[in-house]
Amino acid sequence: MSKSIILSLLVGSAFSLSSCAPKAFVRGSYDENVNSENLMTDQWSETDMQGAVKTLVSSALRNDAVANAKRTPIVMVTKLQNKTSEHIDTQSITDMITVELTNSGRVQFVDKSAREDIAEEYEYQDSGTVSRETKKGKGKQVGADLILNGRIDSIVQEVGKNKSVYYKITLNMTNLSTGLIVWTDQKQIRKLYKKQSVGL
Repeated sequence: MSKSIILSLLVGSAFSLSSCAPKAFVRGSYDENVNSENLMTDQWSETDMQGAVKTLVSSALRNDAVANAKRTPIVMVTKLQNKTSEHIDTQSITDMITVELTNSGRVQFVDKSAREDIAEEYEYQDSGTVSRETKKGKGKQVGADLILNGRIDSIVQEVGKNKSVYYKITLNMTNLSTGLIVWTDQKQIRKLYKKQSVGL
């Protein structure tokens, strides 16, 4: 076999392999509107999160426990359970809820996750390193009035080329003194998808 034929076969094989290889995303651009719909995949997206948070925050702010409170209620976020089959960053959801409620000026939050850091800082400030005038100590923290928690569920159905993805996010606010749920609401989302033939 001649060298030219061998070279042609090698080039052809290399081209064939490169065309079958997965393509990397190497060019991009900023989306100026982060609130525009994202339906690129059939999984949980930022559009789902934004819509759910907007609905639930609006509902919470209309509730008597917040809207007619004699003083600004203090809320502690505990856990948003993920009962779906997907990996969903539930911390991101509760962070967005915390930001929106805080920015409303009608709710304040205590940070449960910061308690260990606060305890360590108390010990440091009590070590004699910090001046007496600026030292903080135990016994002055504000207790929470309400606990915010919830869960996210999903149902996925596939029939032929059709797929339905359903999410339900439920949030609860519980009065810490009475143990009674003073507010609860849910946001439902359903997305429909259709499989395309290979090559389209």
